[in-house]
Amino acid sequence: MLRFLSTMLIWLLLALPLRAGSAQEAWKLADALLWSDIIQMLRQEGISTGLELPETMFPGRTAPNWKQTLTEIYDEEWMTETSRAAFADALEDVDLVPALAFFQSDLGRRITALELSARLALLDSGVEDASKERLEQMRADNDPRVGLLANFIAANDLLDSNVVGALNSNFAFYTGLSDGGAFPSPLSQDQMLSEVWSQESTIRDDVEEWLFSFLSLAYQPLSDADLQAYIDISKTPNGQALNNALFVAFDGMFEQISRALGLAVAQVMVAQDL
Repeated sequence: MLRFLSTMLIWLLLALPLRAGSAQEAWKLADALLWSDIIQMLRQEGISTGLELPETMFPGRTAPNWKQTLTEIYDEEWMTETSRAAFADALEDVDLVPALAFFQSDLGRRITALELSARLALLDSGVEDASKERLEQMRADNDPRVGLLANFIAANDLLDSNVVGALNSNFAFYTGLSDGGAFPSPLSQDQMLSEVWSQESTIRDDVEEWLFSFLSLAYQPLSDADLQAYIDISKTPNGQALNNALFVAFDGMFEQISRALGLAVAQVMVAQDL
């Protein structure tokens, strides 16, 4: 499950001393990052993807209330409160004034809009396919933008962080399945870790392809100079702090959702085996 790639990557930072950021400032920053729109998009994406689970997990069986179950798991209010609280806690010791100034500026608003627009567009499989084809052409043409995107990903540790997040979410899903009685006998932690880790290389390849596709689409309107500036900014200590806070906020939320999905799938499987 891929986490939202936010504008953590392009925070304009000033050389100011750190001071404790209040929860109110963190929530203002979340609003500037279009947090509510992000949650709505993630909810839409989650429910859409979740509707495919019955075919994967219990083909041929019926799950008449499955969409309602997904709606309850992807509760918008809970998702918002959980992620925003974790975000604020992670930024407790970070000065948020520079970030607020930037994300409330014209440029900051433009960047957040570009990222959200690209993520929403990729919900359409046709757009996703077209984006991947365009990326392949960029690589074939040795487009220098591909190198910049690679530097961007490396500067923010996006590949490893997203792979770890996906593995943790998958582990939480297996935990839910096991706790819900989906297996003849509960799986040990070592068994679940082994199963999840066996997926690492496939997940890494998928995440890498998605990252390049998403970023090439989102930042297409930006100049190479702008993108290089964002790479430089993202390497600063404050940029890394904001980056970390966003991963913390969405990682914890997705792990809880994944475990709930595992439990829900297990309940359907157990009920139909009785």
